[in-house]
Order: sequence, then C-alpha cells, then structure tokens
Amino acid sequence: MPALSPRLWSRLTSKTAKTPSATASLPVGDLTLSPAAASSRRLYAGVRPFDCYASQQASPVFASLVEGVPHPFFYSLADMGALPDHPHKNIARILKGKRFRKPDISETIQQLLGGKVGIGSRGVVVDVGANVGMASFAAAVMGFRVVAFEPVLENLQRICDGVYLNRVQDQVVVYHAAASDRVGNITMHKVIGRLDNSAISATGAKLAFKANEEIAVEVATIPLDEVILDAERVVLIKIDVQGWEYHVLRGASKLLSRRKGDAPYLIYEEDERLLQASNSSAREIRAFLSSVGYNHCTRHGTDAHCTKN
Repeated sequence: MPALSPRLWSRLTSKTAKTPSATASLPVGDLTLSPAAASSRRLYAGVRPFDCYASQQASPVFASLVEGVPHPFFYSLADMGALPDHPHKNIARILKGKRFRKPDISETIQQLLGGKVGIGSRGVVVDVGANVGMASFAAAVMGFRVVAFEPVLENLQRICDGVYLNRVQDQVVVYHAAASDRVGNITMHKVIGRLDNSAISATGAKLAFKANEEIAVEVATIPLDEVILDAERVVLIKIDVQGWEYHVLRGASKLLSRRKGDAPYLIYEEDERLLQASNSSAREIRAFLSSVGYNHCTRHGTDAHCTKN
C-alpha cells in the first residue's frame, strides 16, 4: 500500500475533519472525551467503560467503509489473514480500490432500526460480543446510542479505531468484559487468526478452526442488569458470544422482563453445537425467554430473532 504524504496524513488525522478517508491508518490514542461523551460514561455509574483514548493503539490498521448498506460506516480489521501471501479478503479489496464487503449483521441491524423497530434515534442498542463493532457502528451512524461488550483486547482496539473513524465517541460506550450472569472473572480462549471465534468454552473455541493456536486469558464478567439503567430505553439487543448466550440472557433477566412495548427486540446466535459446548441448549434458552415473555422467536440462519408479540 503506498505511503501517505505528510499533507494527506495531516488532513486525515485532523480532529475537525468532517469526512474521513475510505482507507486510512489513524491514531486514536491522543484524543480527549467531549463533554457529551463524558456525560454518557457517567450514566453507567459503578462500572468503568474501556477508555479508548488511554489505550494502546492497534497496529497495523486496515480500515475502510462498508459497501452496500443504507448508512455506510467504517470498521477496522482485527484478523489480517496470513500476511503477506494470503491476506484477509478485505485487505485484497482495499488494494483493488474496493470497500469492505458488507457484513450480514450490519444490514440486519440497519433494516431493523430503520423500519421494524421504528422508534427514531432516541434509543439504546446493546451489542454483546461486539467483535470489531460491525453491529455497533451500523447503529451508531444512524444516531442510536450503543453500549457494547467485548472481552478480547485486540478486538477492543479495533472498536476504538472505529469510534474515531466514524466520529461516534459521543454515542458508543464499550466495556472490556464478557457479559454473563454474574460479576467476576472467567477464562476466555482466544483463537489466533480467527479472533471472532474466541469463546469461553475451550471446546467451542476449537469447533471451527482446530488447527489455530489458542491462548487462554482471564477476563471480567458482568451481567447486563448491572450496567443498563432502568431508565434506559433499550430498543435492540444483539448477542453473539460463541455459545455463552444462555448466561448472557440470564444476566439480563430484569431488562428482558420489561413489559411489551418497552422490551427490546432481541437477536442472538442459536448454534446448537456451540451452546452444547457451553453446557446449554437452544431449548433451555427458549424456555427461559418464554418465562420472561419472549414467546415469538423466528430463525434467520443461525440467529434467532425474538419479540414479545
């Protein structure tokens, strides 16, 4: 990739720039929180959000706009592929002058928030297992506030890239934690080269990529009910945590028990193999959801969409 000229670098990294370049390697660690962002962080009292502006910058940074969605946004790659011979497919697209391929979840989120949810831009989206922010930023660029949870540090750094690139530091709050059903710590199994397949279950982490190196790290756990305030109007929850969905849902019992009309639209991954690797099942999840009033669920690929109809 050609080097950026000093003049272009200055323009891209300007804090006052209105429209970022479609492809850039940008520092985010020297920015300061705006008053609105600081106020948003104080809202979730008692739990400290991840501070993108004090964290180590990811390197290298490969980021681009996403193609084919109604509200385009940037995200930054965490898994680069096997460089230099077998780069990630999106790196190859950048070199050809193309945007990143559209993630399915991004299109789904924007369709729901733009139509089916139908509540304007005054609600909160909760993104559990945020990865590099493909759902978070899809919502944030539409004007929604986002509370995201991601236990893998490398992914968090990419979320920080996206916070800057999308100019959404006033809207996105992210926690370096695994959402669960209790406050504490747990072992997370990172899959090197496929961080999106990292899982709390060692068995679940190896299901798709058995040959990849795995690293065990300790991460914090926290229930959603400990973070989301009763006054927050949560309109949508997306959960993709490689088989840990049951525990996340249990930790959101109060949030999910809100009456019809106030209860959020729910999307969660329902992969039976991953669920069983974490000693749960789709049946157990559906029974729990029924107990809190979510009696209408439909399958969309490996995801379940649930409402209180």
